[in-house]
Amino acid sequence: MFVVWDEKASPSAKKSRAPSRPAAEPGPLGHQAPAPARDAPRPLARGSPGPELPRPLARRGTEQPQAGAPSPEPAQRRSPPGAERATGGRSPSRPGPRARRPARLTGFVSLLPSRWLRGAMGRGTVQMLLLLGLLHWGPGGEGRKSWRRRGQQQQQHQPAAAAAARERSEAAGQPVESFPLDFTAVEGNMDSFMAQIKSLAQSLYPCSAQNLHQELRLHLLLNGSVTCNDGSPAGYYLKESKGSRRWLLFLEGGWYCFNRENCNTRYETMRKLMSSKEWPMTKTGTGILSSQPEENPHWWNANMVFIPYCSSDVWCGASAKTEKNDYAFMGSLIIQEVVKELIGKGLGNAKVLLLAGSSAGGTGVLLNVDRVAEQLEEMGYPGIQVRGLADSGWFLDNKQYRRTDCIDSITCAPTEAIRRGLRYWNGIIPERCKMQFKEGEEWNCFFGYKIYPTLRSPVFVVQWLFDEAQLTVDNVHLTGQPVQEGQWLYIQNLGRELRNTLKDVTASFAPACLSHEIITRTHWTDIQVKGTSLPRALHCWDRSLHDSNKNGKAPLKGCPIHLIDSCPWPHCNPSCPTIQDQYTGQEMNVIQFLMHMGFDVQKMAQQQGLEPSKLLGMLSSGS
Repeated sequence: MFVVWDEKASPSAKKSRAPSRPAAEPGPLGHQAPAPARDAPRPLARGSPGPELPRPLARRGTEQPQAGAPSPEPAQRRSPPGAERATGGRSPSRPGPRARRPARLTGFVSLLPSRWLRGAMGRGTVQMLLLLGLLHWGPGGEGRKSWRRRGQQQQQHQPAAAAAARERSEAAGQPVESFPLDFTAVEGNMDSFMAQIKSLAQSLYPCSAQNLHQELRLHLLLNGSVTCNDGSPAGYYLKESKGSRRWLLFLEGGWYCFNRENCNTRYETMRKLMSSKEWPMTKTGTGILSSQPEENPHWWNANMVFIPYCSSDVWCGASAKTEKNDYAFMGSLIIQEVVKELIGKGLGNAKVLLLAGSSAGGTGVLLNVDRVAEQLEEMGYPGIQVRGLADSGWFLDNKQYRRTDCIDSITCAPTEAIRRGLRYWNGIIPERCKMQFKEGEEWNCFFGYKIYPTLRSPVFVVQWLFDEAQLTVDNVHLTGQPVQEGQWLYIQNLGRELRNTLKDVTASFAPACLSHEIITRTHWTDIQVKGTSLPRALHCWDRSLHDSNKNGKAPLKGCPIHLIDSCPWPHCNPSCPTIQDQYTGQEMNVIQFLMHMGFDVQKMAQQQGLEPSKLLGMLSSGS
């Protein structure tokens, strides 16, 4: 049994499949102006047109014929003799430049559909449109545009008259400027409308618009002495965002190895996690690394850095490859070297640096976030606010469900594996945490609830209450067969213990789901805890940190940052990822999943003091 992300089942996918009104026949974004006369004013430079959008409407102020007015005769629309030669082979009907006149914002507001403003549009979207209008129509703008809702009643009843007016305007040499914004898209599909807004912003301001589809590009470290396990150069993927003072550095995860034997096996089976020789030149960011506002609402325009995991040491090692050591373990040094190189690429001007990571990368965040802050301060950049985001790296050192021999990182108890690994990697432990334990017990700092109280930098913890990796190292293997009663009780107790370790964490997001990793998933926005999504919680956390730096500023109201599910069973949260049976491939709802795992409805209802039918209803609704 395993958990998968099902695009069809995700809320965002359901919204995107909602039927929308049919779009009008697409047309060009604008018209190419003829070569200006010697004395004519020069038009402002404009960027290249974007993708085809709905046919533009006539500019406000253009003469509109009365309903039923006859269309001009074909002879009236025919080009005069010699016009083609005069315009260099282009049609004289295309508009030329003209002096720009200031426009009134009230014209734009009056054209917005009031019903849509009250209903489908949120306050934030209205503000976005007003801002675009101010930017475009204010001083230095490219001129006044016509903002019309496609499919207005006037256009529906007068298609021929509107076309006639357009032809007369073009024949007279008057410019017909337009702004083809499709308001009907909002009523059926908000995502489509937001895409139009984004496309509009890029086309209006091509010089400052970001390339939202830009990929992260590989940079191998200039310092060749800092390497991956096999001695190949370590590196990072970077997508710069000019003008942004926010940087996101992401540490990849992927377990670890702690002796020569299991490192040899790892090199044969997972070489990309130990060597840079096969890394691609580019990488597309997803989830919190995405450049798409729809997928990454609050961090899409940040400078993105993806640091591949090739040290197999939970990002703590500091030993080079030698004749005695077959492998290098330099995870901690890789992070430091990446930070040094990024200073020359704009990091020195940063306001915020968010060190994020998933799985082993999440644990790496806890081990390195204070060290990065100290490094920047020593380099002369004390003003950069360093923060951490640890995803699925908050492990417990609890007793295994069934103890096995310590053969590899999967079967070995986490405490024993880390103890052996620290010696093999020559691992670096944060000094403040190291001081809390006796010599030889530094391995305790790899467990979130023990290192968190010693951290100076703010950290946001994201952790599934029923983490698959935690269950794996605890030897609870969900193979598709119903679990035994002892396993079921162990799973429930795991959720309770993890919930207790998070109670004193200021900023946390812990859904009661069976899964592993989340922040780089494409549909990470779908998961909610108590009605709040993870991107929203991160935004609230960002705001709380910003507000705390202002004297006397009260925390943001209605913006929670401590979100932990209280329901006691795996997948009792209805927004959890879709579950599929490992053998049949069939999707299972919450009740089917719990029964498949050996959930006894009668017994559990009796323990809760409920009728079985009421308990089933609560499970179905996610109560």
